[in-house]
Amino acid sequence: MNSILVTGGCGFIGSNFIRFLLRDNAASLSESGFDRIVNLDMLTYAGNLSNLSEFESSEMYRFVHGNILDQELVESLLSENSVSAIVHFAAESHVDRSIDGPEPFVQTNVVGTLRLLQAAKNHWEQLHNEEKNAFRFLHVSTDEVYGTLTAEDPAFCETTSYAPNSPYSASKASSDFLVRSYFHTYGFPVVTTNCSNNYGPYQFPEKLIPLVVLNALEGNPLPIYGDGKQIRDWLYVEDHCTGILSALKKGKLGETYCIGGRSEMENIQIVRRICGLLDELRPIAENEQAKDSGHSRYEDLITYVTDRPGHDRRYAINSDRIEAECGWSPAETFDTGIRKTVEWYLKNSDWSSEIAEKKYTRERLGLEN
Repeated sequence: MNSILVTGGCGFIGSNFIRFLLRDNAASLSESGFDRIVNLDMLTYAGNLSNLSEFESSEMYRFVHGNILDQELVESLLSENSVSAIVHFAAESHVDRSIDGPEPFVQTNVVGTLRLLQAAKNHWEQLHNEEKNAFRFLHVSTDEVYGTLTAEDPAFCETTSYAPNSPYSASKASSDFLVRSYFHTYGFPVVTTNCSNNYGPYQFPEKLIPLVVLNALEGNPLPIYGDGKQIRDWLYVEDHCTGILSALKKGKLGETYCIGGRSEMENIQIVRRICGLLDELRPIAENEQAKDSGHSRYEDLITYVTDRPGHDRRYAINSDRIEAECGWSPAETFDTGIRKTVEWYLKNSDWSSEIAEKKYTRERLGLEN
């Protein structure tokens, strides 16, 4: 079988990517060029098996509980499953956590990527010519490796100099350089994507948008870092998935593609937009959890807190290259994407409750990105 290995496939973006490939079952997977998905995930706090529970019995899907640091395991999976492509999502990704403790970020994002690359290169070198030429390794990275922008600066693009400002972004920058080195040193067929802020279903509630939705629904404070005017470019997660597949299939080897949603917005604007949607879809007066908060609008729950150390002011992505070379563009505007996202969280309270049962305490965290 012609398989694709997805690392970190039980996380937010990884699980959405797998769901995207399997949404029409065999038809959509085959259209993507594969017969089977192998999902390797360590199931850390942000990984959730329930994200993909509907595919557990599918012959087109296999879950493996394991770590990308285990090179022997990865090599056996690549060989046993005739893997012809790897999409590498597995990463520690929360800036606040990297500030509190950088070590896991170096281990997973740097050492883990190195061992995954080495396992993949060993597998690739054993393939016959046609299979070897078709093999691809796509590394999913972030716009945070580029640092921060002023209001007047042009958006990040593929030639922007790296200037990471947090342990998280420094670890991702290091992994990007390792991936690049395997192409230039060994001719290993890699493609890298650097994306802007993702949002959508199944996002772990330490990130800005789900944190705001879930705190608001419970009538809890909505903590905003600093003045709330940090600017991010927002990308609906399924648009990111289509961009990744486009880069995997059409991207030039050794190259980088920036994927953004062309939706720059201040954090405080995002929070107010979410509050407005919740006022429309589930008013406080009709919400048993929030109606005793003493407020009539969700926006009244906004609370400003001390800013995060080294908080980047603005990110923005120029997606011209992937649009021109791979024919990709985002399908969702921020208005359509955020409505879909809020509606999903309202309809999937069981998923959020399961996260809460893991003793994740949202109140102790500020808002990521």
